[in-house]
Amino acid sequence: MATPETVDPTVLPPLLAAAEPQAVDAVAVARLYGEPLFSLPQDLYIPPDALEVFLEAFHGPLDLLLYLIRKQNFNIFDIPLAEVTVQYLGYVEQIRERNLELAAEYLLMAALLIEIKSRMLLPVRKADDGSEPEDPRAELVRRLLEYERIKIGAALIDQLPLKGRDFWVGRLGQDDSAEPRYEDVRPEDLAQAWRELLGRAKLHQHHKITREQLSVREHMGIVLRRLQGRRYLPFEGLFEIERGPQVLVVTFIATLELTREGLLELTQAEAFAPIYVRLSYRPG
Repeated sequence: MATPETVDPTVLPPLLAAAEPQAVDAVAVARLYGEPLFSLPQDLYIPPDALEVFLEAFHGPLDLLLYLIRKQNFNIFDIPLAEVTVQYLGYVEQIRERNLELAAEYLLMAALLIEIKSRMLLPVRKADDGSEPEDPRAELVRRLLEYERIKIGAALIDQLPLKGRDFWVGRLGQDDSAEPRYEDVRPEDLAQAWRELLGRAKLHQHHKITREQLSVREHMGIVLRRLQGRRYLPFEGLFEIERGPQVLVVTFIATLELTREGLLELTQAEAFAPIYVRLSYRPG
């Protein structure tokens, strides 16, 4: 290995010059894949509209007209239409050279300004009732004032704190081990489940005439025994559909009575979800 004493002094400056960047003091115009680019490629194509800059951006003809009036402190109730129209047409001509479709809407307002100015040059004729005619600029002034109120209101609304722009909503981590909370069952959901049960019971009807003594208290005990040892039971599981609508009615009344007495709980995970029944107490 060569030591510093054995290096030729005449070789050291060229080596250091080759190791340094060729453009140390130059400012990179761009970066390509992380590497500085100090000059643009000769074959680079830039579209004509790519570097176009609008110094003043307007949101329509009224916005431009209001800008010209406010910028020169003109009285909005006494607009010098001749001067404003000349300035307005100058701006529209610049737009027309770049975007003819965009200029169409502005040309319509320019035509309106010229029409109002023409009406102001005509002799004033009083109305049949002797009252003074309305100023031709009155309708335009009303539109400008209404637009200015909306513009100021929009700016005030934009200054209000916006979620995701000015602040963020913090969220705490959810504990999956906690028991899920279910929404209360609405009467409409219970009625819908009851109607579905009746519809299914009609499919199991038999043409057999019998007389059966049905007791609500007896079926209350049947419902409680059916729920013993179960954590949840679907609402339909409480009923014996094959026994017909009479038994369904008594079982349904027994279920409502047990719920009213606080012995049963009806739960539902979300709206229109299946209804489940469980005991509201745990036997020892």
